[in-house]
Amino acid sequence: MAAYTFSIVGVLALCLTSIVLAINSGYSKGRAGVLSGPVHPADDENPLYRIDRAHLNSVEALAPFVAPALLAMMVGVGPALLATLVWLYVLIRLAHVAIYLRGGNAAKGGSVRTVLYVAGTVVTVILIIVTGGAAIA
Repeated sequence: MAAYTFSIVGVLALCLTSIVLAINSGYSKGRAGVLSGPVHPADDENPLYRIDRAHLNSVEALAPFVAPALLAMMVGVGPALLATLVWLYVLIRLAHVAIYLRGGNAAKGGSVRTVLYVAGTVVTVILIIVTGGAAIA
């Protein structure tokens, strides 16, 4: 497993990011006197909504990436390739979160935020294909 140290650290960074966003979302809701659950108005102009959605996006994207990353280690995907995919994904997700939390035009749907989300999805699909190929070979 030592060969996969960089990949493991990257996966843990994704998990930690999701936890930090959960704490931030809960804390922000508490300060605003809002109960847990969906934030209203559901509008990108609402900073509390953006914080909540950044957290939920993180959680939604976590499992589809982490599961194939762990499987990739089990089936022997090249450590350098896996680390590259993991850290590319981490950087994309961190940029996505930063832009979403910042707000403005880049955070609106159909803009930079959406491009980053799609880029993360593309990296996930590549990881799935590489892992599947290694499992079959």
